[in-house]
Amino acid sequence: MSGSAPADASAGALSVDVVPLGGLGEFGLNMMAISCGEATIVIDAGAMFPEPDLPGVDLIVPDLAYLEARRGQVKALVLTHGHEDHIGGVPYVLPLVSGPVYGTPLALALVEPKVEEHGVEHGPGYVPVKPRDVVTVGPFTLEFIRVTHSMPDCVAVAITTPQGVLLHTGDFKIDQTPLDGEAFDLPRFAQLGASGVLALLCDSTNVERRGFTGSEREVEDAFEEIFTATEGRLVVGTFSSSLYRLQILVDLATQFERKVAFVGRGMERNSQIAQKLGHLHLPTGVVIRDSDVPNFPAQDVLCLVTGAQGEPNAALSRIAINDHRHVRLGDRDRVVLSARAIPGNEKAIGRVMNHLARRGVDVITEADKHVHVSGHGSSEELKLLLSLVRPRYMIPIHGEFRQLARHARIAEVVTGGLPEPVTVLMAEDGDIVRFDAQGGRLHDKTPTGRVLIDSTRVGEVNDEVLRDRRHIAADGVVVPVVAINRQTGVVEGVPELLVRGFVTADDPDILGAAAAMLSEVIDGCGVEERTDPGLMQERVRTEVRRFLRKRTGRRPMVLPVVMEI
Repeated sequence: MSGSAPADASAGALSVDVVPLGGLGEFGLNMMAISCGEATIVIDAGAMFPEPDLPGVDLIVPDLAYLEARRGQVKALVLTHGHEDHIGGVPYVLPLVSGPVYGTPLALALVEPKVEEHGVEHGPGYVPVKPRDVVTVGPFTLEFIRVTHSMPDCVAVAITTPQGVLLHTGDFKIDQTPLDGEAFDLPRFAQLGASGVLALLCDSTNVERRGFTGSEREVEDAFEEIFTATEGRLVVGTFSSSLYRLQILVDLATQFERKVAFVGRGMERNSQIAQKLGHLHLPTGVVIRDSDVPNFPAQDVLCLVTGAQGEPNAALSRIAINDHRHVRLGDRDRVVLSARAIPGNEKAIGRVMNHLARRGVDVITEADKHVHVSGHGSSEELKLLLSLVRPRYMIPIHGEFRQLARHARIAEVVTGGLPEPVTVLMAEDGDIVRFDAQGGRLHDKTPTGRVLIDSTRVGEVNDEVLRDRRHIAADGVVVPVVAINRQTGVVEGVPELLVRGFVTADDPDILGAAAAMLSEVIDGCGVEERTDPGLMQERVRTEVRRFLRKRTGRRPMVLPVVMEI
């Protein structure tokens, strides 16, 4: 079946360019530009968190050079759902968007605090949409279609262009028993397939998993066992945006007569937003503040916390080293990590688990019990969608190259018996995929890459600037050097601060005062924190930056060096 308009109808039509700016060949940074003539729309604006080898970097977003070059022509930003890898870059993209932001109410509500925090005002405004809504943006007609995922209010987008229909799935799995009763709109996907789809841009994240991804409800039995067997406090670490998971846990807490505390900034904020929009139902009297946790018997409390990926500043990491203000754990308490380890985070998660083990805490992961279900469709779901849509072209998106390649092979097998088998276009970030009267092909490349962000408002840090900042930048570089005994956690000698480009002439005593402050702070840390290089580096960096900003008003780049001896 042909997914494009007949040749005589499309011969004079404007060409359409599909340009992935992030999310192809990597997990995160999901962003797709679609251009036709003088109009461009952007699907999602994701971010990702940095690896440990990028000191001073708090966030990574895609290079926006393609959108910069089309400034004034970017007519809309469209959000498929509210996960960080799809909305984390919105504050950085908005200044380049001359039209409104379209998204479901939950996605827009999760974006709002990010935009406010960055002080970005967007005159064209925000337009909430719901499934089956249709909007027109320049030469594009956009239809939003319900899909199921690990959070509510997720949509795919069918984009009618002069060359045909482009169907962008967003993130999805086919959950036939969704917690909110809002089913995946398979009939609409089938209708689109029957009328003809030019290209399917399809999530590839879980293509390597056989069969079907389970429903969110599948974790209920495992958690019911855990609630039954836990004598002390129960702490569950999960993503604050996993609202279905939070609802299941709140319901079980109510059943087992436990109070629920949302611990961590993201958990508190997202639970409030979800409750306001009706996506999280909290029975009266169940929720308590984290500061009230010590006032209740351990067996009567459930803490829902951030930090399941081992982030040094997250609530779970502080709890693990006994450094949280309100939540302290010990024997008979239990921690459940209800999230899949993002590749690259395994070491940090392992450190948190080790610290918890020192507390005498029992730690449960998905390797022990079925406490996590992926939000992405497995191979059989991807096959089902291909069978329904039968596109003329397919562009695998969202995943590393091996996932995209596996998805391509599956597409060729599924459609191999059709009169017109699918043509797979293996694009990567920066490729310009052009659709015109001659069909679809990889046409050209546009500059792409990553922009490293320092959230202290110093601004963007590209690779060259990052190297420069290690030596000298606008406010200079300060390198605190701390030597710590690997076994005892004792600080060897006095911390030393090396500076480059940071002026100290007007305050000659500042480095000595900073070193003394640092010694005092480290002495006040527990042994476990001092023997954990990741946590110690973050503590040193935070304290030195705070001290120098308070004393001088400047914000030098702080690159802590923690040596284990």
